[in-house]
Amino acid sequence: MILSGVRVVELASWTYVPSAGAALADWGADVIKVEDVKAGDPGRALVIGGFTKENARAHIDFILEIGNRGKRSIAVDIKSDTGREYFGRLLATADVFLTNWLPGALERARLTVDDIRSFNPDIIIARGTGTGVRGPDRDKGGFDAATYLSRGGVSYTMTPFGTETPAVQGPGFGDLQGGITLAGGVCAALFHRERTGEPSIVDSSLLAQAMWTIAPSISVADLFDIDGIPGAPPGLAINPLVNRYKTRDGRWIQMVFLQPDRFWAGFCERIGLPELATDERFVPSSNLIANATEACALVGDRLASEDLDHWRKVLADEPGVWAALATPKETLNDPQVRPNGYVVANVDDQGNEYQIVAAPVQFNETPPAAARAPEHGQHTEEILLELDLDWDAISAAKDSGAIL
Repeated sequence: MILSGVRVVELASWTYVPSAGAALADWGADVIKVEDVKAGDPGRALVIGGFTKENARAHIDFILEIGNRGKRSIAVDIKSDTGREYFGRLLATADVFLTNWLPGALERARLTVDDIRSFNPDIIIARGTGTGVRGPDRDKGGFDAATYLSRGGVSYTMTPFGTETPAVQGPGFGDLQGGITLAGGVCAALFHRERTGEPSIVDSSLLAQAMWTIAPSISVADLFDIDGIPGAPPGLAINPLVNRYKTRDGRWIQMVFLQPDRFWAGFCERIGLPELATDERFVPSSNLIANATEACALVGDRLASEDLDHWRKVLADEPGVWAALATPKETLNDPQVRPNGYVVANVDDQGNEYQIVAAPVQFNETPPAAARAPEHGQHTEEILLELDLDWDAISAAKDSGAIL
């Protein structure tokens, strides 16, 4: 794998930064998750919507698996003298230190940049925070629903025109986008160190990720002094061929035909409205846009007269880009998913196979291997033995509570 031989020491919890570690593990890095000796990552106790592993078809915590597959876990009390010593020895073997601890917490734990570099002067330090490591809120925590979706303007931008209820997200929505961005930053830092010998400090945040996600709207806010790009009322669009239409069975079709003059005639003929192909109200595209309300109504009425399955067949050879709004189950079973390795088949402790989404970047057309998330402290002894500690030292550390 592309990162084979790279070691990442991760001191992070929940989903955002751990998901960066999961991506790096997918790409071949040895990612060691450092957890405390009591309960470990609090994400281990998180239950989303009542979906417990006891009730799942496969016996796993799915959120934990998504953000932690392929890692090893060591449980160590880094506040103890022995734990700090072992943590320092681990950092000395690493290429990357990955953390979501806030600046103040790192300072109190004596894990500033200078502290980390005292253990390993060549280590890359990667930090993922809520809003950034500078500014008045540098020490305020963040979660994606609050920091990415809300504070970052994503919910406002995604809320349909004329809708009173703001758009919401599923679990990990901004976390996983932010995590893959941070993983990319780590790879860039590794490349830079390989070329120059200089280790970098890599920073990203949920707020930064949100702003990147809605960058066009942020630019419009700056250049035109308005709150983003105005939307159209439900059912309408400036370009009727870049619009979402409802089918008879309550499904939706999203079309993105950015060149109306190229696609309008053929599309009208396919859906059974050939008379519109040459209608002067809609040809050329300047007329189509000028009469968008009427065109949207005619196209919408026609698409609403048949079920989605009918339109799948009719539009099978449509050269313009379109897609049905898929459910998660439909996306899981999309015919493009398995041939491209977008999910990885894992097996739980009882032999039940389940699918886990892979990191969205592959190298050499090779999907990641199957990998599980580690149990809390599962690899503590194994990792300490790799650091040349003997069993007497490991036993003494266990007895003192410095390790699990």
